[in-house]
Amino acid sequence: MTMGRRDAVTCGGCLVSAVGAAGAVLAWGMSGRTQRHLGNGFENNGMDLGVLYTELPFVFLSGAVAPAAVWALGAWLLGRRRRSDLHA
Repeated sequence: MTMGRRDAVTCGGCLVSAVGAAGAVLAWGMSGRTQRHLGNGFENNGMDLGVLYTELPFVFLSGAVAPAAVWALGAWLLGRRRRSDLHA
């Protein structure tokens, strides 16, 4: 891979990771279960702010790591296929 192409692949992976993390946190925050824990129940019954430090970090990390891993696997497979085409 040329240097400019490698930079574009790296930038794309970072972008996919950031969008995945933001999307995961947004989806987690909008779920009914999370809303109940954060106080949208009847008169704040069942409010549990512990989800912010027990669940939120895992949601953020999984949202960032999963898309980046898929992106990296795809980039590796495409790079490998292109190298094999050059040697054929």
